[in-house]
Amino acid sequence: MGRTIILALGLILGGVFSQAPEYAQQYRQRLGGAIDELKQVVADFNSDAEREGLRTDDALKRLSDNPDTLASRRGQRMTEIIARYHRLERQQNAMQSAGPVNRIVALARDFDGEVAEGAYEDFEPGVPVTIEGLLAALVGFVVAYFGGGVVWSANRWRRRRRARRKAEAANETV
Repeated sequence: MGRTIILALGLILGGVFSQAPEYAQQYRQRLGGAIDELKQVVADFNSDAEREGLRTDDALKRLSDNPDTLASRRGQRMTEIIARYHRLERQQNAMQSAGPVNRIVALARDFDGEVAEGAYEDFEPGVPVTIEGLLAALVGFVVAYFGGGVVWSANRWRRRRRARRKAEAANETV
């Protein structure tokens, strides 16, 4: 019975892990879309700053230091947008230069919450036909199979120990 449960757990976790490459691929697509959108926002801001004879940093400082609350908030928000744009570009470069399995690691290391949430909402499971997907499925199966085996063995050992103690206690009282 225990081996059957562990095998089933291994198959389930293998199936779940096999979806990681598909999710990473959908995340990369969303990431590209987010970068394209932010690139346009940053380019528009830089263009406005140039027309005023300012560098980007100077324009951000001017807005952030403005006594008008709206202008100050816009400056702070634009600073955050530019930082996010650069962070997403770095992640995209890391994912593009990573090998198939390392793309998942690059995603896990520095994912963007908004992009990840959007990818998750639109996520549709795929059949793992790539080496990456099959490796992820194998890792999930192995983790569940051996992890479940360790837990199962520990529980069995604990039950036997408890039964032995009960038997010893019963023998002592007799």
